[in-house]
Amino acid sequence: MLKLCPQWVFYPLLSALSVFASALPSNALPLSPGDQLEVSIPNERYFARIYEVNQEGNLEVPYLGAIPVAGLEPLEAEQRLSKALITGGYFPPNALKLTLQVVLWAPVQVGISGEVFAPGRVTINEGAEEDRPSIFGTDTQFIVGDNPPLRTLTRAIRAAGGVTPTADISKVRVLRANREKVIDLTGVFTGEAVENIPLVAGDQVIIPTADRFQADLVRPSDITLPGIKIFVSNLTIPAGNNALSSIGNEQEGINFPYGGRFSQAVVATNCVGGAKATNANRKAVLVRVNRITGKTTHLERPVEELIRNSTTDAENPLLMPRDAVACYDSRLTNTRDVFRSISEFFGPARVLFDVLFPN
Repeated sequence: MLKLCPQWVFYPLLSALSVFASALPSNALPLSPGDQLEVSIPNERYFARIYEVNQEGNLEVPYLGAIPVAGLEPLEAEQRLSKALITGGYFPPNALKLTLQVVLWAPVQVGISGEVFAPGRVTINEGAEEDRPSIFGTDTQFIVGDNPPLRTLTRAIRAAGGVTPTADISKVRVLRANREKVIDLTGVFTGEAVENIPLVAGDQVIIPTADRFQADLVRPSDITLPGIKIFVSNLTIPAGNNALSSIGNEQEGINFPYGGRFSQAVVATNCVGGAKATNANRKAVLVRVNRITGKTTHLERPVEELIRNSTTDAENPLLMPRDAVACYDSRLTNTRDVFRSISEFFGPARVLFDVLFPN
């Protein structure tokens, strides 16, 4: 005969599960300072209006004062406001019909650290106010339930320059106050489902290191940039200047697809091709500055060998942001230019000699 346990046995277990669940950020978007909310109450015009969450994370409600809502989901904020109105004696307990709906999600600042190219504080969902018409005025018939696709975890990571090839994207940490959640973002690259949780102002995202280089992370995605900036130089043969090479080296470098390699940058800078007898022995140099230590390293390879005989990442590295690629001419071209310089020097010198010492 099946013997049932008394109910009190389950109460501690249910309580523990409830606390554990509440410690994790939800998939619903919590409120942040600057969010604009419409409170609707049938046949009531004093408390029913549009509110904005202030910098302290509160709603300033007439006669009720500051009601903390930052970090709450809209439904939780609705329940808190309803309770405050009933407790304050403004509505009977069972007569208040209140709804709270978000009409504008504001930009928020979050912190990103660890294995990203530009760690620090980033602002996401910028331009929310400019991109939407004003919601204030006599006509309040507007669309509610605004969707904030730019206030999510993946958008914040991209705003910080994207993950580096050494990031452990299976254990991304999201910290909110004294709570933490670990997110697996490998689905961004594999196509599997990803828990792309929404963020609130003050959240902290930490990308741990995998302690190894992962070439499969070096491509455009939701958590990497579509392109990078690199510096290039090819000043002589086969092009006489950067204008002719169409590689004008601006202060911030040139755009290059993320996932490109050293050899592709060499081709893009017109270092390959031309007269084979004079240009086949050109050399290319890749210069890289370690973003953490500041140490500069370089890799020099003959152009033809780089193009035709590269089989490993070490021989033909993937390009990283702010890399520099330069090309040097072949020995034959260098020798020719030396003699050209000598002739250009001695030509005027001969004329000057004839002037100073005429026959």
